[in-house]
Amino acid sequence: MLCRASRWSSFPVLGFLLLASALGAAAVAGCSHGAQAETAPKPQAAEPEVLKAAVLIIQPTNWPAIVRTQGSLIADEVTIVGAKVAGRVHDVNFDLGDAVKSQAVLVTLDHEDFELQVSLAEALLLQSRAALGLGPNDPLESLDPESAPPVREAKAVWDETRARIARMRQLQLHARNTVTQEELDQAIAAEGSAEARRAAAINAVREKIAQISVRASELNLAKQRLTDTVIHAPFDGLVRERHVGHGSFVQVGDQIVTLVRTGVVRFRGTMPERHAHRLAMGQQVTIKIEGANEPRIAKVTRISPTVDEMSRSLVFEALVDNANGDLRTGLFAEAEVVVDPAAESIVVPRSAIMEFAGAEKVWKLVNGMAKEHIVRTARHGEQGVEIAAGLVAGDEILVKAALGRVARIDPVYEPSSIGTVEAAEAVAGEEIDPSAVERSLPSGSRPDHHAVAR
Repeated sequence: MLCRASRWSSFPVLGFLLLASALGAAAVAGCSHGAQAETAPKPQAAEPEVLKAAVLIIQPTNWPAIVRTQGSLIADEVTIVGAKVAGRVHDVNFDLGDAVKSQAVLVTLDHEDFELQVSLAEALLLQSRAALGLGPNDPLESLDPESAPPVREAKAVWDETRARIARMRQLQLHARNTVTQEELDQAIAAEGSAEARRAAAINAVREKIAQISVRASELNLAKQRLTDTVIHAPFDGLVRERHVGHGSFVQVGDQIVTLVRTGVVRFRGTMPERHAHRLAMGQQVTIKIEGANEPRIAKVTRISPTVDEMSRSLVFEALVDNANGDLRTGLFAEAEVVVDPAAESIVVPRSAIMEFAGAEKVWKLVNGMAKEHIVRTARHGEQGVEIAAGLVAGDEILVKAALGRVARIDPVYEPSSIGTVEAAEAVAGEEIDPSAVERSLPSGSRPDHHAVAR
């Protein structure tokens, strides 16, 4: 019994020793594995990808300063043709949209009453001429007031009284008491009266001569009124509105037709006050007309002398040729006014700009690596896109943003691509042998690839 108890009591001690030795071996194995892990070499970072691409060196480019504005087309001339005389409309020879030539007959008024007025004026003129002994065709300038019949009659009476006074004086000298003093005084008074009548006759003749001129003017006026019953077009144009019809009665000054001249139309726009000082006569204006496929090129021909106080803008006009008549007045139009043709700016090709999440970016070379760079653009033109902020002269960007990624750039240059937008667009994305490019460059102008792609 004692021996069995001793064996069972020694078993836990043996189990503990076996467990301890197993744990120790595991610890040794773990430490050995950790040491091996610490001494293993670390993997090296991967070399960046090398991308051969066309690169543009940013340089200031001629970029004319342009101010955009809006306006509309107006007719070169708008005239409301009115009636010069009152009368009833007899004929109407036009309608809406008709083209009329200068002096073409638009409207004819009833002219019977005006013909009667001409006949009356002619009769009154003949009456006045006959009173002075003038025939219908005798010139008025040939008439001498002294030779007019009333004047000759008055002169004869005056001469007779003067001769009578002379005889009476002779009798007083040679035959006393033949003529009394009273008779002589009466003769002298009669002579004065005859002289006055002669002067009155001359004045009456002159009055009748003036009356003839009045009658002649009345005749001319009556003839002019008869002529005015036919209303003519003042210039070549188009009928915009017709205001009368057959049989309607018009008063003096009533509207007959609204006529417009559109062989040349005017673009009337406004220049903002901050740019008003840059506007000048003769500046080029590119006009984009609503509904027209091609823009029209014109020049500033008129500038308002004052800035409108309400809109704070300056009104200007540019003449646009419309010989073929395809432009209608009233059309909305947008204009670009070149206010400074010699201005310069940073311009890049459209292909160099990419948009993402509302931001505009380019791939810019920084120490030879292509990185995304945010820019702010301004005007978009045929040459490219103007950069308002984000790039300066000397910066280098990829010509084609679609090919850009984070990589080391092996740049490709051409002589015409440095600072020139058109050439940069032409070589964008093309595979070009750099050695061939260097051979084509003159000595001293070859780009240093190592300096660019540092």
